Amino acid sequence: MQQLVFATNNAHKLGELRRMLAGRYRVVGLADIGCHDDIPEDADTFEGNALAKAQWVLDRYGLDCIADDSGLEVDALGGQPGIHSARFAGTDHDDEANNALLLSRLQGVTDRKARFRTVIALARKGSEPLYFHGVVEGSIIDKPRGEAGFGYDPLFVPEGWIKTFAEASPDEKNAVSHRGRAVRELCRFLFRQH
Repeated sequence: MQQLVFATNNAHKLGELRRMLAGRYRVVGLADIGCHDDIPEDADTFEGNALAKAQWVLDRYGLDCIADDSGLEVDALGGQPGIHSARFAGTDHDDEANNALLLSRLQGVTDRKARFRTVIALARKGSEPLYFHGVVEGSIIDKPRGEAGFGYDPLFVPEGWIKTFAEASPDEKNAVSHRGRAVRELCRFLFRQH
């Protein structure tokens, strides 16, 4: 089975990708390859941040790598937090603090339209980088609901749903989520390569 490094230490993201590529690829995280460095994410686009991480692993370890950058874009906030989603409330990027700041910025705002966006970059030896995209439209509710998921999941209700991502099972979420859509695009490409 081919190995693919996912440039993350986020157990939730790693678990999602492992489930979706199960049986076809052995997905390993940064800790699995002995990488404990803080990989810089200083680009001003999701594509730039995703590629920077994937390329960093490929250059230093010589291993094919994917990396993602994801964020929440809220229309009423001009697309913020966007690429700063994980660090919205500061560099400690605590989910609770990020959610609290988002709700405070949206206090009294009726336009709650938002979207989650994911870009996955694939960096492989001897190949040009490739990008896979996923977007899910939805809205932000007034207070957190649900225990599952992570990040802004307790505040985000996808279009056509009445529950938040944090109230959904992993399979329900993967069926419509931004990351699920980007990973399915990645899977279609990878499975054609076999």
